[in-house]
Amino acid sequence: MTGVELIVWELLRARKVAGLKFRRQHPVGLYVADFACLSARLIGEVDGPHHDFRTDADMRRDEWFEALGYRILRFSVDEVLRDSETVVLTIQAEVGES
Repeated sequence: MTGVELIVWELLRARKVAGLKFRRQHPVGLYVADFACLSARLIGEVDGPHHDFRTDADMRRDEWFEALGYRILRFSVDEVLRDSETVVLTIQAEVGES
């Protein structure tokens, strides 16, 4: 995990968001999700600058996750570092908790 992923993990671990259990670096089919909540069918990805050049690969990955019934939230490294509270609020809104 990257340093930024560790920041997000600290925000999600121990059922801190809506009482949901998140897993880090969790295998989902062909890929490994940065974070996954199996019960909410939600995947969280933290994207560094290299993702600016991998749009086709990211689209295929997202399509794979969606085909398995997952919703995907992507956050940039800058978003996490600048405003981690908004990251948590976005995840809560996605799972129906505010």
